[in-house]
Amino acid sequence: MVHDGNKDEAEKCLNLAQKHFKEGNRDKAKRFAQKAERLYPTKETEAFLDLLNRLNDTTSHTQHSNGTAGSDGDRGGGGGGRGGGTSSEGFRQRRTASASDERTGSSNSTSPNSTGEYTQEQVDSVKRIMRCKDYYEILGLTKDATESDLKKAYRKLALQFHPDKNKAPGAGEAFKAVGNAFAVLSDTEKRKQYDLYGHEEQSSTSHHRSSGAHDFTRGYEGDMTAEELFNMFFGGGYPGGNVYVRRGGRWERAGHGGGGPRYHGQQGHHHQAAHSEQSNLSVFLQLMPLLLILLLSLASSLLSSDPTYSLSPTSKYSVQRSTSNLGVSYYVKPDFSTDYQGSIRRLEQHVEEDYVSTLRNACFKEKNYKENMIWRARSFGDAQMFKRAQELRTPSCDSLQSLYRYAGRHNLW
Repeated sequence: MVHDGNKDEAEKCLNLAQKHFKEGNRDKAKRFAQKAERLYPTKETEAFLDLLNRLNDTTSHTQHSNGTAGSDGDRGGGGGGRGGGTSSEGFRQRRTASASDERTGSSNSTSPNSTGEYTQEQVDSVKRIMRCKDYYEILGLTKDATESDLKKAYRKLALQFHPDKNKAPGAGEAFKAVGNAFAVLSDTEKRKQYDLYGHEEQSSTSHHRSSGAHDFTRGYEGDMTAEELFNMFFGGGYPGGNVYVRRGGRWERAGHGGGGPRYHGQQGHHHQAAHSEQSNLSVFLQLMPLLLILLLSLASSLLSSDPTYSLSPTSKYSVQRSTSNLGVSYYVKPDFSTDYQGSIRRLEQHVEEDYVSTLRNACFKEKNYKENMIWRARSFGDAQMFKRAQELRTPSCDSLQSLYRYAGRHNLW
């Protein structure tokens, strides 16, 4: 069901979608437009989504045509060389065929690039990450980058290299490298150590590539995997129902195994046990005020005595009495006459005040309900409903008015 309360939020999402569309980011534009459509469907949102779908269809058709259509000269040869799906012997056989056969052979290449799974730009981006020498270079930042700069850079690169979006060879490793770079540089202590010693500090535990370049998917390990870190930023939830918070300069998984963080390395179990104990103590301290309140409430209920009277009959208050002033009925326990030592007149004053207060509250609710029903009938234009609303009785208000008239006649107020 669509609520009018979602209209403002839907408009914000649509404005964000149009903003991302102007910036050339169609994926984000489509996501925000779809969210706006779910919150509060409008013709404007529907038209904008239709435009995005048409543009995506056009782009997909163009990429497919560029990937499958053959061409003469160097472009045709280059496409076949990249595909690697046609042997050199088959290629020589096709050279003897007609130009039409030559184009057909080129379109039958099994190259992943020809099917539009990834672009040359994505391949170049992955290679750039793999050539980086430090975490700052991976994120495209300098050493004086702020936390806000780190988050912006991570969001951009994580979306760019996520395996579900980027199918280029090595995209998964680049995605892990980006995650590790952010995990280290967003941690104050790790960043200080990294700035002092660089990646070489972890050389004893790191593995290097055959080319001699650093493997930034290893070495410094974050408290979360690259996928969990990504889900925290973009997933709208947390992996496996876990919530990650900053405690003591580290990411910790709250509500999981005592709330301790997940560490890697030889001292992982030691740190995990220490933080688990610290977390348990923290939980106990947080719950202590609630426990004290519960204990005090229980003690007060045990020490407090039952009220002297009740305005309605119960199994405990079964003896009916009436006040001498207004004649208000109230009920007491069977042993009231022998156990009660207080002033009857003062008690009956409390009974009458309690009774009048109860009538006033009930009268307010009855009037409010009647006015709401009349307003609803007018809004729907329903004459029959309007008549029924006007005929609604307000017995508490009637009783209160009668009590006021009786007290006025006998000068009891």
